[in-house]
Amino acid sequence: MSKNIRLVGVLVMIMFMSLFVASTSIQVFQAETLRDDPNNSRTREESFEIQRGPILVNGTPIASSTPVDSEYKYQRLYENGPLYASVTGHFSVDGASTGLEGALNPELSGNSDTQFFQGLERLFTGQDPAGAAVETTIDPVAQQTAADALGELKGAVVATDPATGAILAMYSTPTYDPAALASHDATSVLEAYNALLSDPNDPLQNRAIGGDMNPPGSVFKLVVAAAALEDGLATAESPLPNPATLTLPGTNVSVNNPSAGAKCGSGDTTNLRIALEQSCNVPFAQLAMDLGAERVREMAEAFGFNHEFEVPMTASASTYPTALEDDAQLALTGFGQFDVRATPLQFAMISAAIANGGEVMNPSLVESIQTPTFQEIQGPEISSFGRAISEETAASLQSMMEGSVNSGVASNARIDGINVAGKTGTAENGEGEPYSLWFTGFAESGDTQIAVAVVLEDGGGMGQSGTGNGLAATIGQQVMKAVLSR
Repeated sequence: MSKNIRLVGVLVMIMFMSLFVASTSIQVFQAETLRDDPNNSRTREESFEIQRGPILVNGTPIASSTPVDSEYKYQRLYENGPLYASVTGHFSVDGASTGLEGALNPELSGNSDTQFFQGLERLFTGQDPAGAAVETTIDPVAQQTAADALGELKGAVVATDPATGAILAMYSTPTYDPAALASHDATSVLEAYNALLSDPNDPLQNRAIGGDMNPPGSVFKLVVAAAALEDGLATAESPLPNPATLTLPGTNVSVNNPSAGAKCGSGDTTNLRIALEQSCNVPFAQLAMDLGAERVREMAEAFGFNHEFEVPMTASASTYPTALEDDAQLALTGFGQFDVRATPLQFAMISAAIANGGEVMNPSLVESIQTPTFQEIQGPEISSFGRAISEETAASLQSMMEGSVNSGVASNARIDGINVAGKTGTAENGEGEPYSLWFTGFAESGDTQIAVAVVLEDGGGMGQSGTGNGLAATIGQQVMKAVLSR
């Protein structure tokens, strides 16, 4: 009898300990995850009980909350919503928040750990609870210029400060109005959301930092050139093989220089400067094979490829293949084809690193976060991703990129009185498919420096007739000029 009692006692103790461990895990270790889960209806409803903090550009709200007479106490408003949708995202009653609204939801709703004592203070002093204000790094001039320059074209622009990584512009088009998803009517929100999802132009994709990424084409030559310079495989002026046609090993596929191939050098040789300035494919295909897949990948990853960035919303990793079957595929990656895919943010970071002497800065959209009583919770988060290249290599690339603008294939990026460095790309997407058009570059005037990247999908509306210089470089020039001319 006593044996059975002891057995029951042991079982009860095990059950009690299991219950204790489970409840402790939920209340302590999983509390923050459960609180921030968008499917947590209790937390979502409570978030409408407080005045959500504003999202600011130069101190002016681009997202704010106003009191309303309904079951929800506050309505989220978006000033010039389509212009800043790729920055703010949206805050919705269905919990599917995106952009800064989603990434900084704990701060904006006043529930972050750093706001605990401020929340207690407001409770004891009888003040209404309120979320923190988020000041962004966005330059309104750069943002508006990017939107105006892109117009109805499908694509994106990212501009950064090379020294800090601060994102000055982040615009993706087609865009949408976050106000349609901020209604308190769940039915109308669902209808608006489904309409956006079914739109073939995918306006909910933030092409600046993700979405269905494009092949970068010739802007990737900056990565290959950097690896060749770092490894001593080439200097700016040393000869490089440049046959009229390069047949890829083991295939019948030929690589040719662009239509302006006569500028790629005389005879069967050229040099790295000419190859980059005139965007010659053959030398870069050969360079990639000479470097090897591992080295090209290492350089791409030193600039940020195959790595996600929190800006603070997650920027998708631009990708360089982790496995290549043969030299033919490797050669195609030498000029940004095959399975290389990238975001404009990634190439803004590459241009910024070259302008910054070879150091890659982590990108950030947040200048500061402040409580309603102006106590700073977070200041600028300036940090280095790492040094990708030496200062000498950066200087060499700067010179070649300036040559590409002054006398090469990026001529539409010129700004009178300012030295502009740039590189264009016109990437193929398959037989008969429209090209992806690219520009990336940087410029400086006085104390102001800016790096920019532009991508246009669907050939910029011109199918296979559009070029990186004809369209993308012009947009990049307008954004840089708007910021530097003030």
